[in-house]
Amino acid sequence: MSRNDNSSGNKFSGRQGGGGRKKSYARGNAPIKPKKVTAIEKQEDGMRLNKYIANAGICSRRDADIYISSGNVSVNGAIVTEMGYKVKLTDDVKFDGRSISPDKPEYFVLNKSKGVFVTGSVHKGGLTVMDIMAKASKSKLDPVGKLDTQTTGLLVFTNDGSLAKKLANPKNGIRQIYHIKINHALSQEDLEKIREGVFIEGKKVNVTDVSYVKDRPKSEVGLELTSTRPHIIQKMFKSLGYEIVNLDRVVFGGLTKKDLPRGRFRTLTKQEIINLGNL
Repeated sequence: MSRNDNSSGNKFSGRQGGGGRKKSYARGNAPIKPKKVTAIEKQEDGMRLNKYIANAGICSRRDADIYISSGNVSVNGAIVTEMGYKVKLTDDVKFDGRSISPDKPEYFVLNKSKGVFVTGSVHKGGLTVMDIMAKASKSKLDPVGKLDTQTTGLLVFTNDGSLAKKLANPKNGIRQIYHIKINHALSQEDLEKIREGVFIEGKKVNVTDVSYVKDRPKSEVGLELTSTRPHIIQKMFKSLGYEIVNLDRVVFGGLTKKDLPRGRFRTLTKQEIINLGNL
């Protein structure tokens, strides 16, 4: 098949196997080298299931084949035992019932600064946590839960979908401690109201503990709770006639801000990952 590259007059010759005669080709009829397949095209064709599992850090490809044949792996809800089966990045692959990703699982914690957006879709040009975490990994990291733009403190990031879903599930009750500064001193009466549980939008907010911050003005309070309801702390104090000036999450699960400066992130240790998985 001739290509329109204005090369119809050019010739090159090649030797036929088994004879001395030379066979001439018009350049447009020359054998075409196989097209180099890009990484994106390979992904579109699919990734072998055993490689997908190995990339997820579960085991080696050889061991993955054993698990596949034993029925430990499902794709989009169906058990797959076929060797060489290919999956796409959009498929839901589960190993022993747990969703996995072909990217090696990564785990980070960020000490978020005030004024940094968790999402930047509405506020064009504003710094987002994703801008900061882009320096941490090439993988797609997602924040576990959310913090308001003006709220500071601990925010976990991972590409481990199963752990992220577990930590974000309100039923699991992840321990959180906040350091709160309000616009004037919190009365002892209101402190007791918070401890007993304030009703917000018809539902009681159960607080694990609340107290004044030691050696600080009574406008600074420490609050421990497990609720993940949006803006629940702001709503609780507002219902009692207070305005929050600063809200800082100092503990999340077993993680603390110790040795982690504001605006910086770090990789979680193996023990911290285990601890989060056991919550």
